[in-house]
Amino acid sequence: MSRMDGRVPGASEMRSCAAGFVARVTARNRLPLDYSVASLRVVDFLIDGLRKGGAGREQVREMLFGLGAYVGEVLVRRAGAVWVDFDADQREYFGQPVGVRMSDGRVWNPLGKVGNRFELGGPGESLQTFYLTLHGRARGVVA
Repeated sequence: MSRMDGRVPGASEMRSCAAGFVARVTARNRLPLDYSVASLRVVDFLIDGLRKGGAGREQVREMLFGLGAYVGEVLVRRAGAVWVDFDADQREYFGQPVGVRMSDGRVWNPLGKVGNRFELGGPGESLQTFYLTLHGRARGVVA
């Protein structure tokens, strides 16, 4: 996954990637992408729509990247996470260059979770459920 210019952004750029994605998507549609936990249901719905539309992963790569950046930013704003650049072992394990670290030190891969929802679908891959069952989540954080 990458941005339009083909370069994969680092952790320091993910907040702006999420904001740019939200601006682009909400300019065309009235989607409630407000970085709330409830908005993760919208993300689930959008990914399910991409799946039902029959698009291949490569065709929706940029959309999935944007949704992953958005999910990660929800974790940052609502769960006390921070964006981090993965080390070599984490990159190999997660298949992504960036993710989030929770206040308890656990790392999560929101870009990969979005990809899993697209590939596998179903309630077991819900991003809202992922957030609600997330270990290491701080309560009541708004950044």
